[in-house]
Amino acid sequence: MSTVTDKELNETVKPWTRNQMAERLAQDINDGWFVNLGIGIPTLVANYVGDDKEVIFHAENGVIGIGPTPQENEIEPWLINAGKQYITLKQGGSYVHHADSFAMIRGGHLDLCVLGAYDVSSSGDIANWALSETDTAPAVGGAMDLAVGAKRLWVLMEHTTKDGKPRLMSKCSYPLTASDAVSRVYTNLAVLDITATGFQVVDMAPGVSREYLQERTEAKLSF
Repeated sequence: MSTVTDKELNETVKPWTRNQMAERLAQDINDGWFVNLGIGIPTLVANYVGDDKEVIFHAENGVIGIGPTPQENEIEPWLINAGKQYITLKQGGSYVHHADSFAMIRGGHLDLCVLGAYDVSSSGDIANWALSETDTAPAVGGAMDLAVGAKRLWVLMEHTTKDGKPRLMSKCSYPLTASDAVSRVYTNLAVLDITATGFQVVDMAPGVSREYLQERTEAKLSF
């Protein structure tokens, strides 16, 4: 009787790329939503919402109506998002004062915010900043306002760290950005809802099994 080795199993797993992760999330954005995209992988989402949906993308530095990532010959040096990345502006888009931008966030006008994270807990806590100056997000920034101000918060991140440590936790290991705020997580291995009983898997990347996913997740999963 033959058995499947760990090497053979890993070769059958086809994790989603960052662009595929963004495209998978974009499929779940509803027509008419007003959406903030955080720095990192979330900025890719704007590339995958087609013309069949009217979605308005917002950046907290005061941009409303963000379009797809510009080609090199389309870059406008003065048009950037909160992560200092070049962006495009859709027809009808506008710049607003920083204070007006945060009034939209704090006033509950965002239908969705998509953030990256260091880790997320099974109760919906999010940690997306660190105390160390060597980390890529050494301060909480506007994420704290976004996490509590948006009507719903989704996280888009890699399922594990570069050295294979889990990011879906029973309890966050980094300083919290907000507690009980996340409702859905998209990773390169799966899509998971956060329910009253913890992480519930709703979709998995090609070749990913329940066992493979649980081995890479610190918190208990339900399917």
